[in-house]
Amino acid sequence: MMDVVFLVFSVVSVFGVLPRWLKVLLFLRMVFQQTALMFMLEVIQRRMDGSVNFYRPWKHYKKGFGNKYGEYWLGLENIYQLTHKRKYELKVDLQDFDGATAFARYSSFSIDSEAEGYKLHVSGFINGGAGDSLATHNGQKFSTFDKDQDSYAERNCAKLYLGAFWYSNCHHANPNGIYLWGRDGTYSGIGNVWQHWRPHDHSLKYIAMKIRPVAK
Repeated sequence: MMDVVFLVFSVVSVFGVLPRWLKVLLFLRMVFQQTALMFMLEVIQRRMDGSVNFYRPWKHYKKGFGNKYGEYWLGLENIYQLTHKRKYELKVDLQDFDGATAFARYSSFSIDSEAEGYKLHVSGFINGGAGDSLATHNGQKFSTFDKDQDSYAERNCAKLYLGAFWYSNCHHANPNGIYLWGRDGTYSGIGNVWQHWRPHDHSLKYIAMKIRPVAK
């Protein structure tokens, strides 16, 4: 513990004798780096007000739809083209209708080509209070109501839960489900759900999936 305290005081002492102009320059460099990282985030999915219908066919999910500054899906082919060229990380931001927020971060995120079903590869979970609701979706192909590629042999998860996602058998996360304006136990699991933070009958106010390249 004393070693840590000594190190902190040493660093403070060193910076204390720097010229003022150099301190300002170092501060501006730090601000620039943080701002650059923020703007490097690419939104691949966002739900915020229920203004866009997400119950759509395969061709829409392949190409993308919505408004980049509102409710939005970037498109599977676009996501593939980004993530197969270099390493990306994923951050999922959540907010419920009571104003509570949380996030989940994954240090590695990519999807395969259409020929491979746009299979999901996600790992390196870092908890921001949301819990890991993508673990069971890792390694799964993307499914829509007109293209069933999930692991549930008897049913189509996209039809069953009125969404489109990398379903397994069936989901712990359903970000593209119906926008239900909060808790609704009538039909459990059909909302935009993140089960490890809020239960299956609790649709979220806001959910956004964002990726950015990882420094080599």
